[in-house]
Amino acid sequence: MSYPAIASACALMAATAVLAASDTQMRPGRTGDRDAPLTIRHGGRDRSYLLHDFSGGKRAPLVIVLHGGGGNAANAVRMTGFDAVAAREQLVVAYPNGTAARQRVPLLTWNAGHCCASAMRAGVDDVGFIAAVIDREVAAGRADPARVYVTGMSNGGMMAHRLGRELSAKIAAIAPVVGAVFGDEPAPAGPVAAFVVVGADDTVVPGQGGPLDLRALVGRAPADHDVAPAIEQARYWARANRCGEPQESRTAATTRTAWTGCARDADVVFHVVDDNGHAWPGGRPGREGAAAPTAAFDASAEMWRFFAAHPRR
Repeated sequence: MSYPAIASACALMAATAVLAASDTQMRPGRTGDRDAPLTIRHGGRDRSYLLHDFSGGKRAPLVIVLHGGGGNAANAVRMTGFDAVAAREQLVVAYPNGTAARQRVPLLTWNAGHCCASAMRAGVDDVGFIAAVIDREVAAGRADPARVYVTGMSNGGMMAHRLGRELSAKIAAIAPVVGAVFGDEPAPAGPVAAFVVVGADDTVVPGQGGPLDLRALVGRAPADHDVAPAIEQARYWARANRCGEPQESRTAATTRTAWTGCARDADVVFHVVDDNGHAWPGGRPGREGAAAPTAAFDASAEMWRFFAAHPRR
């Protein structure tokens, strides 16, 4: 099995403001290379992300796309196809990199609380890192602070849930894809709209709940807690957002459950995608040998429609 290597840190943009996080410093560099990672010194680590700016120089929505466990930023670009949506809608997209215990084989993960692997075990401050990315792009005049959104796959989807909980003052909506919650999450400080996508055939993050099957991706003991049933992702946000009763319906390729009438219009939608396993629907396989996603549901396009309708109130 091969894993994409992280691009070497090279060109980065000049710092434009002092970030709110006291342990965060910018490292200046040249601008103009879209595929050169920008770096931020945070929590005693050099953290990096790719920035793809399709805004045409105007303040625009910022979408943060988190790779899955064992992936990286460049992998997330290819897997999600989100750049096609961003180019059409004139968005700014950030693709951050997680961390790894051993850099020679960079199996990057996110500290989503109970998962995953080295990021979880080391207690990496991924929440602070993403907050610093948001603050940087807002201060630079690229990101509209009322339209900051987070999505991610698998471990990245779990991290999207954590970011929604802990950065509810900065994030308008989240869209976890084949992610999970664990059943013991505290309530967020405020409402965050949620668009949750799972695969009907996912065996890596089991729809009925239970242990994760991520060892092949991120090594031993990827999590310290079983996941809750997939529907609990949406029920968590429906409770937190004080929504009305759910309504279930069928689309061409999914079973859709929606909660409306929520505080600050922070609606919740849950899609179970037919003929899709542990993969980004409408995208590409995340790695060699991974499940092939269905082409019948475009997760990137559908989540953007949801994001666009849900700015932070």
